[in-house]
Amino acid sequence: MKPLHLPTADRNVITYAPTPHIPWPSAGEPIQSRIAYAAAHVVADPLADADPVTDARLDWEATLAYRHHLWSLGLPVAEAMDTAQRGMGLGWETAQELIRRSVAEARATPGAVIACGAGTDHLEPGMMHSLDDVARAFEEQVAFIEGQGSRVILMASRALAAVARDAEEYIAVYDRILAQVRQPVILHWLGEMFDPALSGYWGEADLDRATDVCADLIQRHAAKIDGIKLSLLDDAREIALRRRLPAGVRMYTGDDFNYPALIRGDGSHHSDALLGVFDPIAPAASAALHALGAGDLETYEAIFAPTVPFARHLFGAPTRFYKTGVVFMAYLNGYQSHVRMVGGAEGFRSMVHLSRLFVLANEANLLEDSERASERMRRALLLAGIE
Repeated sequence: MKPLHLPTADRNVITYAPTPHIPWPSAGEPIQSRIAYAAAHVVADPLADADPVTDARLDWEATLAYRHHLWSLGLPVAEAMDTAQRGMGLGWETAQELIRRSVAEARATPGAVIACGAGTDHLEPGMMHSLDDVARAFEEQVAFIEGQGSRVILMASRALAAVARDAEEYIAVYDRILAQVRQPVILHWLGEMFDPALSGYWGEADLDRATDVCADLIQRHAAKIDGIKLSLLDDAREIALRRRLPAGVRMYTGDDFNYPALIRGDGSHHSDALLGVFDPIAPAASAALHALGAGDLETYEAIFAPTVPFARHLFGAPTRFYKTGVVFMAYLNGYQSHVRMVGGAEGFRSMVHLSRLFVLANEANLLEDSERASERMRRALLLAGIE
C-alpha cells in the first residue's frame, strides 16, 4: 500500500500507511446491555444546483442506507438531531421529510428503533418571539413527530434560550409541552460547547443551579420523561444528575469524551447513550456493547479505549463542527461517495485536523477497508494541495 503524506499542526508532513482492518465480531442478536442511540448524519446531494446554505438538498438513498447500516448493528437511530445539522443548515422543512422517510423505513425494518428531534428551529432566527410562540413551535414539531408514530426527543431550543428571562419561564414552557405528549419523551440538554446560543440554559448561568432546575422538572414530570440526554462533556456532572433521577427515568449520556466509563457504570448506576460519536464508530460500539451484555468487561474496555482519543479529537473545539469529521469518516469508509455537506460544512475542519482524525481512526480500528480509506484520503489531500 502506497504511504500517505499527512500534514501536521507544526506544518510538517509525515509519511503514514494505515494497518489492515481487523473485523469486529458480528452478533446477530439485538443489543441487550444498554439502550444506545446513534445520532445519525445526513448525506447531502452533491449535484443539487441550489443555495447550499438556505436550501438543503439530501441524497435520500444514501441517507436512508446509513440508517439501515446503524440498525443492522443493533443501534437505535436518533433522527434529525444536531448530528444531522439541525440548526446548521438542515431546516425544519427538510427535517420533516427526513423524519417522515426514516420513520417509514424503521417501521418496515424488523427490530429497528427510532426517536426524532422536536425543537423550535422553524421560528425565524433573529426575530422577537414570545414564550407562547416558542411553546407553540414545540407543540407543532411534537405533534408532527408523534403523528408519524415516533418517540420524541425534546431538543434544547435556541429560541427559548433567547427569550426566557429566568428558570420559571423555562419551566412554564416545558410544563406546557410535557402535559400534552402522548408518550414519554427524551429531554435534551446540550451544552454551549455544542451550541453557543444555548449558554445559560434552564435560566441559570451557574451549572449547579441549572442542574437543580432540570432535576426538579424531571421529578415533577417523571411519568412523561423516558430519560434525559446530557451533553455537557463533564462526567462528574452527569454522574451527579444520574443519581438524582427518579426510578424509570434513564440517563442517556451525550458525553462524547467519557462514554465508556459512563455506559459501563459504577455498580449502582449506569448511563444509556444517545451519542453523535456512535455514528462514525458504530461497528466498534456495537461490538463493545455486545461484549458488555456478555459480561466480558475486558473486551468492552479493549474495544472502546482506543476510540476515546479519536472521539476527543473529533469533538475538539470548536465542538459544534464535529459533523465535518463524522461525514469525512462516512466517506473514508465507503458509505458515501463525496464529502459535500449541507451548508458547505465540509470546509469547517482543516486538512490538518482531518489527517489527525485519519490516524486516530486507524489506531482505533475504525477504517473498515484500509486500502479504500487510503485512496479516499489521498484524493482529499490532493484537493488540499498536498501531493
